[in-house]
Amino acid sequence: MTKEPVIESCGNVFADLGFSAEEATLLAMRAQLLATLRETIIERGWTQVQTAEQLGIGQSRVSDLMRNKWDKFSLDMLVTLATRAGRKVELLAA
Repeated sequence: MTKEPVIESCGNVFADLGFSAEEATLLAMRAQLLATLRETIIERGWTQVQTAEQLGIGQSRVSDLMRNKWDKFSLDMLVTLATRAGRKVELLAA
């Protein structure tokens, strides 16, 4: 049995998958914000109806959010939703 070589990650899975540095950064930011939003909703025990009311979006958008359909949300929208959920959003340059 042949072992596959282990390739160390650069720290951004999207860059590892071959996306340009700019796109990989944006995708990673969107993925992180979406994960944070989902965690917040779960921690607070909000139903989809409560989440929709709290975030000011339709229930179908909440469903997209909870199903990790990050491609349906712009970075701006995710920042807005995280802020509406009471999260502080900061950009830390590395």
